[in-house]
Amino acid sequence: MTSPAPQDLVVTRAGLADWPVISGWAAAEGWNPGLADGPAFFAQDPEGFFLGLIDGEPVSAVSVVNYGADYAFLGCYLVRPDLRGHGHGLTTWKTALAHAGTRTIGLDGVVAQQDNYRQSGFQLAYRTVRFTGTAPETDTPDGVRPAGPADLPAITAYDSACHPAERPRFLAEWLTTPGHHTVVRHQGGCLTGYGVIRPGRDSLRVGPLFADGAEDARALFAALAREAAGRELAVDVPEPNAAGIALAEAAGLAPSFETARMYTGPVRAHAQDRVFGVTTLELG
Repeated sequence: MTSPAPQDLVVTRAGLADWPVISGWAAAEGWNPGLADGPAFFAQDPEGFFLGLIDGEPVSAVSVVNYGADYAFLGCYLVRPDLRGHGHGLTTWKTALAHAGTRTIGLDGVVAQQDNYRQSGFQLAYRTVRFTGTAPETDTPDGVRPAGPADLPAITAYDSACHPAERPRFLAEWLTTPGHHTVVRHQGGCLTGYGVIRPGRDSLRVGPLFADGAEDARALFAALAREAAGRELAVDVPEPNAAGIALAEAAGLAPSFETARMYTGPVRAHAQDRVFGVTTLELG
């Protein structure tokens, strides 16, 4: 794939072997991606990552990961710092957007770029706040246990109710990636939430944290915090979820970063009140 661009830029699809370059740029921007995030998103959409190359060297990147026929998520929009201001990012962006076709596209936009995203047709849905701090010491919560292979169907169904699209291929990889620890909570024989913690560049990352209500979320978060006790922890909470904000604050975490969830159009109805922590700002 090529795209007309300034200074002989060639936009091509990226492969999993290119993920260290993309995640390294993201880390340099302070995004703190998970150490093994890439494979799960390539599993969902192996054609959803793009690189801009000059003389074979990567200078820009963007991902547009498709979820089903109606939804895609744009992330990892990056340009090498020494080559910004030359149109490389915009050209890579335009080429990648075509991959989504007619799907509604979502993204989590940093403050500095939100006006630019509006000009490209994205509209604000809500803010997301990153909370960071030292993971608290917690007691063993009731009803929470580590997830096993037999839990995958129930988790997949639960996740579908909390996300704008189904993502079974992503979850099958995300939940089994080495270093990712998943916990589930059951009440009365029913799954009432699940959460994942994973290593990141600068801290451990919680995401997703999906739960029926505040009590379930607290129990799941406590189980995840036990895995991280005494270490730096981060969780990204949608601002409309007041109980999620209160949970992060009660754990002694403090706001450190914010983004805006933006969409180009409507997304299917989903249980946003169950989202106490998003999966990842970088990739949806």
